[in-house]
Amino acid sequence: MPTRIARTAWNGTLQEGSGQVELSSSKVGTYQVSFPKRAAEDADGTTSPEELIAAAHSSCYAMQLSALVAQAGGTPQSLEVTAKVSLGPDPAGGFRLTGIALEVHGKVAGLDAAGFEAAAEQAKQACPVSKALTGVQITLDASLD
Repeated sequence: MPTRIARTAWNGTLQEGSGQVELSSSKVGTYQVSFPKRAAEDADGTTSPEELIAAAHSSCYAMQLSALVAQAGGTPQSLEVTAKVSLGPDPAGGFRLTGIALEVHGKVAGLDAAGFEAAAEQAKQACPVSKALTGVQITLDASLD
């Protein structure tokens, strides 16, 4: 299996500096990062490690759920997955990820709501990104449309 690469160039202090994160393997873009904007409600055109983790988790989860729905005898027609990654203070000092909320709405042929919810819960456990994030509480809200 391949190794994927991202690179960040940072200049300055935490509070006054900024950087650019490059998605090097895919070459799809370079994005601005800044701690003050990371900690603010309005990202104002910059990304953050939490947003990048949310992107990784939602896409990984969607792939895993698609496979598990098919394994359960269903046919995934569409899955819309949202991952919300929260940053907060760490009691030991600094910051930490305080939670991840996954939400999935699916259109699936051949599975009832209970079957879909079972596959959705299994995908939460089996997704490689979920496995990597075991130190963070991950919640799930799954529903068929």
